[in-house]
Amino acid sequence: VGCDRSKNLVDICGEKNFQAFVCDALSVPIRSGSCDACISIAVIHHFSTAERRLATIRELVRLLRPGGTALIYVWAMEQEYKNQKSKYLKEKNGSKDTVEEINTGMAQRPLSDQMPDSSSQDSACSDRLLHDSKDEGCDAEPVTDSRLPVHTNRTSFHSQDLLVPWHLKSGTKKKGESVDTVLFPAGSKESQELSPVFHRYYHVFCEGELEAACRSLDCVKVQKSYYDQGNWCVVLEKL
Repeated sequence: VGCDRSKNLVDICGEKNFQAFVCDALSVPIRSGSCDACISIAVIHHFSTAERRLATIRELVRLLRPGGTALIYVWAMEQEYKNQKSKYLKEKNGSKDTVEEINTGMAQRPLSDQMPDSSSQDSACSDRLLHDSKDEGCDAEPVTDSRLPVHTNRTSFHSQDLLVPWHLKSGTKKKGESVDTVLFPAGSKESQELSPVFHRYYHVFCEGELEAACRSLDCVKVQKSYYDQGNWCVVLEKL
């Protein structure tokens, strides 16, 4: 059973005869303790505060039966780890093998009021986030103003909290079908002459940050924590 914030993506699941519904990750309408396993891929990094991100993990754990497991993936601040660049950075030149990122979806309301005038301005995670992460690999500097930086796709991150631009493309309408929309990362070949541009909020995680959040819950045991192609990942068990 799947769920997503995007009705369009859920409709695609329905067309393929999969069970899926629209919901909010902070309040999933499934009975507590009814799932053997849960998967959360590229979801939690869209929540804008540490409290909301922790609440999302807590809600995921609520769904699990005792002994049930969950797999969580979030985007990593460290796109170059152990002297290896992630696939995200390697695809910077737009090779033929470039694929859309895992977290493509329908456009959300643009956050134009929060956008800086220039994407080149450096900004970074807050003092509290730096203190909480206690991670040598997260060397971003404290925020100097309230504006969120706009990320340049296929480059390293300079801030934990940022906006990622997506270009909205109208789908081709076929007979008997409605017009769907698809988002492409800014700078990609498909987006060069497309408009408008939408900006999605991301909080990219420093090493140990996701694991620490999971360990802060009394009813959880972290079975595994690892790095995978620009993502921090945790496998946890409900006690």
